[in-house]
Amino acid sequence: MMLAEIVGDEGHVTGLDLSHEFLVYAEEISKKEGLSDRSTFLKGEMRDLPFCDDTFDWAWSANCVGYGPEEPITLVRELKRVVRPGGTVAILAWSSEEILPGYPMLEARLKATTGGIAPFTVMNKPEKHFLRALSWFNKLGLADTKARVFSGSAFAPLNNEIRDALAALIVMRWPNAKSELEPEYQKKFQRLCAPDSPDFILNLPDYYAFFTCSMFWGKVP
Repeated sequence: MMLAEIVGDEGHVTGLDLSHEFLVYAEEISKKEGLSDRSTFLKGEMRDLPFCDDTFDWAWSANCVGYGPEEPITLVRELKRVVRPGGTVAILAWSSEEILPGYPMLEARLKATTGGIAPFTVMNKPEKHFLRALSWFNKLGLADTKARVFSGSAFAPLNNEIRDALAALIVMRWPNAKSELEPEYQKKFQRLCAPDSPDFILNLPDYYAFFTCSMFWGKVP
């Protein structure tokens, strides 16, 4: 919706996703915000974008390109294909978090689990790591390549929306973590990260957390 607002009455934003449910939800939000005339939502696959060459002024991927096991250069090349010369290709993804204040050893251990390493696939080649994205852009001939970190924070008192998002983040970042933790960390993880625990970390009256996303972009020559 922010992109649709920025382009103004003369612009148009096209959203692409594989999930039918997400597309329906996006259309509902667009209509509610009065921006449906500036936005279109399509079901599609990143590896084979359903658009002709040089269709858009810019293409932006959030938590998709470089975020999973797919070959990242292939996906960036596909984004580049649909952007006109002089336009921008940008990719953004989650890059770090500190969401267990006061428990750095536990959080460090969780980050070393298989799920905690994600979205950077275990045993992936170093050059396929998301934070090496500038090299992908440069290999594909994108010009004026840049990178930037965006940070966010949350602190008590948490409203219901933020609380639910943080609880979901704990589950998303460390799925099945207990099976890879030593007994002492298993107990601590269960005590601090289970919503039904009296010591659930989000119940702290002075809770604080921060997280970062990294964005890389470049111009199509």
